[in-house]
Amino acid sequence: MSASIDVHSKKKVLLIAANPGTSPTTGWPVGFWWAELTHPYWTFSEAGYEVEIVSPKGGDLVADGFSDPEDPSGYSAHDLISLGFKKSATHAAMLKGTKPIAEVDPTAYDAIFLAGGQSPMITMIDDTALHAFVAKAYEAGKIVSIVCHGTCILLKTRLSNGDLLVKGKTWTGFANSEEAYADAWVGQKIQPFWIEDEAKKLEGTNFVVNSMFKAFAVRDGNLITGQQQFSGGAAAELVVQTLGR
Repeated sequence: MSASIDVHSKKKVLLIAANPGTSPTTGWPVGFWWAELTHPYWTFSEAGYEVEIVSPKGGDLVADGFSDPEDPSGYSAHDLISLGFKKSATHAAMLKGTKPIAEVDPTAYDAIFLAGGQSPMITMIDDTALHAFVAKAYEAGKIVSIVCHGTCILLKTRLSNGDLLVKGKTWTGFANSEEAYADAWVGQKIQPFWIEDEAKKLEGTNFVVNSMFKAFAVRDGNLITGQQQFSGGAAAELVVQTLGR
């Protein structure tokens, strides 16, 4: 399948971020990951695209603490793009009262982009309405791009013919090596399952990973995936390369 590309009109991207949740393994509040939303937003904006931010259920969005450049841990203190987004009243307001996907037509956009974070593993993995939304965009010839833990939905998203969207596809997502590192860093199991483990159980698909916490994104037709939080910009750039500036 090839993308339906109009090189003359202004491109529109629908950026989907996870709603807040609570991890059943850690008990922590979980949400989207700042860099996986702000870095793609920056890339798309610099390319001249219109970007709309929504969420599966709608409402106010909350980011994972470690992704916050102002978090006391200092884990993401280097992330100046996210810091700028947070400090801009105009941009910060885009995360308040987000529209739910039930009120959005995915075929009205040139691409949809799903940000990751810890929440998708809890709130998106079994969200059949979201899976159907993504499949509808894909079958309409739109670019579907997903990064980090958001790629967990590809374990279950099926097309209208019943096939997994990733059947015959090469794709990536959060790696086992990265999960193991994160678990060791915080001193406990974080995720309820590991995407790479589950992807390897699927027949007829090719899940690949690169080095730990290095930018890595893969395009296979209309599907573009990024490995982890450092891959949002790389995945967004592949979207831009596909659609044009």
